[in-house]
Amino acid sequence: MSIVEQLQRQHLKQLTPYASARRSMSGGNIWLNANESPYSNSYNVDDSKLNRYPEFQSKPLNQAYAEYAGIKASQVLSSRGSDEGIELLIRAFCEPGQDKVLICPPTYGMYAISAKTFAVGVTEVPLLNSGKVNNWQLDTESVIEASAECKVIFLCSPSNPLGNALNTNDIEQVLQHSPRSIVVVDEAYIEFSSGDSVVSWLERYPNLVVLRTLSKAFALAGIRCGFLLANDDIIELLQKVLAPYPLPDPTVQIAVQALQTSSLERLQQQVATLLAERERVQTALEQTPLTLVSQSDTNFLLYQCEDAAGLVKTLADNGLLIRNQSAQRGLENVVRITIGSAAENDELIQQLKDYFS
Repeated sequence: MSIVEQLQRQHLKQLTPYASARRSMSGGNIWLNANESPYSNSYNVDDSKLNRYPEFQSKPLNQAYAEYAGIKASQVLSSRGSDEGIELLIRAFCEPGQDKVLICPPTYGMYAISAKTFAVGVTEVPLLNSGKVNNWQLDTESVIEASAECKVIFLCSPSNPLGNALNTNDIEQVLQHSPRSIVVVDEAYIEFSSGDSVVSWLERYPNLVVLRTLSKAFALAGIRCGFLLANDDIIELLQKVLAPYPLPDPTVQIAVQALQTSSLERLQQQVATLLAERERVQTALEQTPLTLVSQSDTNFLLYQCEDAAGLVKTLADNGLLIRNQSAQRGLENVVRITIGSAAENDELIQQLKDYFS
């Protein structure tokens, strides 16, 4: 028996790590598997202070994001992507081996993985689905009932991997009737959504937390910058468990530039282009045997097919990567397709037509 097998924490023996798009697939020249933006925008980086540690929390960055989100700077915590925000909430509120979090599958996998990493239990209340497009919604009564035994509730809206937004009335019901739970609304894709953010509810609900990121619409997945938005007392608690230098100085510099007026105008233009491309791709794929699982409020589309693994492999062999989501509850033979540039989408459409011909 190796020293690792002898000494590792017992609960980690059965833990399967999160299979990110980069970790599970490699190669290819068209990447439509990670919900990244096809745009690569230019920024200026000052290297004169790279010999110094960065700030614990950058005041210019948090102020800039607060203005963007319409809240106070004291309600913003910047972190290494929203994944770190998920981890911080579990570490701050959940006792290992005692407490639980609640998730509503199919949903983002890191909620459960992060909880299990810290020996925190996971309660699942699956989304309700009648089989109609865009019907994946909260089982509100069951969520509220289960919340009595759960410290943190994770709600993903717009959803990854589904793409649809949760009914805001249902989210508010959960907030109102689960006052002893932290209710986390993950809005990683909010810039693509036609619905409203719940961030304006922070003043009304002391148990609300909103997760945001620059990885999607801001086209900055490579700098790993996210934000946790909450009331001051939650932010102060999370600062106790946050690493001393969470964001590198180049990340902060780029993020601040991305939140300036000219950059936000560019973001809006790029999002509008991606939404138009999403509609074009969806219309084109209506001519294939693929079945749309849910209407999208994001930068990706979710489809069911006869053989997801076969389709993903064939496209990958031709240099085009999409994501197999069949391991998710209720998503057998389902693939997720990120909306790319016009040229990338043209190639996707052609390859899918060839595959099904």
